[in-house]
Amino acid sequence: MKINGRSGSGCYLYAIADSVEPLSCEFAGVNGATVYSIALGPVMALVSDIADKRIRPERKNLVAHHAVVKRLMEQSTVLPMAFGTIADSPDAVREILKKNTETFIEQLDHVRGKVEMGLRVTWDVPNIFEYFVNKHRDLADLRDVVMGKHRGPSQDDKIELGRMFDRLLAEDRELHAEAVIAVLEDSCEDILENDPREEREVMHLACLVDRKDAKKFEDGVFKAANLFDNSFSFDFNGPWAPHHFVNIALEV
Repeated sequence: MKINGRSGSGCYLYAIADSVEPLSCEFAGVNGATVYSIALGPVMALVSDIADKRIRPERKNLVAHHAVVKRLMEQSTVLPMAFGTIADSPDAVREILKKNTETFIEQLDHVRGKVEMGLRVTWDVPNIFEYFVNKHRDLADLRDVVMGKHRGPSQDDKIELGRMFDRLLAEDRELHAEAVIAVLEDSCEDILENDPREEREVMHLACLVDRKDAKKFEDGVFKAANLFDNSFSFDFNGPWAPHHFVNIALEV
């Protein structure tokens, strides 16, 4: 297996893994370069050569990065690196391993044998504001008062209406997330709530799941979905490398 990059080339980092576990990584990564390992003591980095100091987040590069991480995690526990992490040389990679050995070992132990599953719940309704008007009498009453004014609603009226809607949106999200998490806790080692990415999104959860509990997690999702009516849509995905449960700040 190749253990040194070309003279003058940088190293693109995909993941960190235990050096005691042999990984088959003779496959192509970013820019078609072959992936290989650089080991130091109990840990190793999975890298490929790259001439550029920066790489654009184009679709082909993102796909190549995530494809490598996926193939590595299918073989062993890995700590995924953020897209675009580039070291100046193989020696620079070894320096990273040297400075962060204890952190890498600690985090590898935390996610060992586990995968990340994602769960996204959305309101599957034609108009989210009208849905909330029908669910919350206070919002309906305020809407009727504001819209029933002879001269039409003022800017302050619209702001007040919007604030009530946003408050109710946040409250309902919190209640619904608590209900779902209570069901999933038995099948997850850890659960993180991500900020909603759009108005219709109820929750976006990252779940750390033991590989042996994957079926139990899926059953939990269906059990949680049964608590809700057809106004909600449940979509889970994975398994992924545990990106949300790895906290590594590298200076490269």
